[in-house]
Amino acid sequence: MKVTGFLELSQKFEKKLSILGRSRSTYFNYIRHLAKLALYFNCLPTELDEDQLTDYLNLVKHEHNTPSESYFKYTVYGHRMLFKIEGIKPIDAGLPSIKASKKLPSVLSKEEMWRLLQAPDLLKHKILIGLLYGCGLRCFESRNVRLRDLDFDRKMLHVQQGKGKKDRYVPLSEHLIRGIKAYISAENPSDWLFNGQPVENRKGGDFDSRYSQKGVQWAVSSAAKKAGILKHINVHTLRHTYATHLLEDGTDIMTLKSLLGHERIETTMIYLHVAQSGRIKPFSPLDTLFAACSPARCTPSTR
Repeated sequence: MKVTGFLELSQKFEKKLSILGRSRSTYFNYIRHLAKLALYFNCLPTELDEDQLTDYLNLVKHEHNTPSESYFKYTVYGHRMLFKIEGIKPIDAGLPSIKASKKLPSVLSKEEMWRLLQAPDLLKHKILIGLLYGCGLRCFESRNVRLRDLDFDRKMLHVQQGKGKKDRYVPLSEHLIRGIKAYISAENPSDWLFNGQPVENRKGGDFDSRYSQKGVQWAVSSAAKKAGILKHINVHTLRHTYATHLLEDGTDIMTLKSLLGHERIETTMIYLHVAQSGRIKPFSPLDTLFAACSPARCTPSTR
């Protein structure tokens, strides 16, 4: 079933989001929820009155078998952005405000992190996990690392076009550099650091040969299972652990904000609830991790 005018609305929505600097993944998340509402009422979301939207949100909130609270939030956020673009006030459309979650992040201890690093059988997965933790990368940032972004002489990684389309530099641990060099020598990647099966882009044309998001997620979850870690772990847990360990090792909050690529200091300050800060030169937490472990265990496997 097609809703008259939805294709034109979605194209305009995509252009506006692009101008605002929002990512393609944000667009697809938003438009998917807008499409479901349009199909439900067989009309454009902008044509709904407040009662219709309230009924639909109530259905999503209480009756729809949603996998997580994020489903409801994306439904609201997608509509809020559309109404902003179309000049409709959210309060007139019956959109609720959503309070920010006050949950503290799950964080691994250094011993757990060490076990996680040792768990993968493939060198590729060892380096991937080392990069996620050692540089505090988001999932898509790890997939976007190119060989040209690695500066072994300066011991820095250039994170290009992270969240919010912002670049940043983060320190590379000497331990990680040795591992990356061994991995490059063994796998011989030509562009992306981590390659996967080529997949045709959604708009056709070129093929995307980067390691897939599911591949990154599987590498972390399988390593956690093998390491016997009982905490709930996902890819972003390693970024939380990076931030917490740096604070515990003495990095100050403003330096950490820069390393994480946060726009607002309030986002970074959540880690103060699980660690203390102090002023010290930026470094990779992999350095102190190796120093904290016994000498017999400080030679990482390069299988």
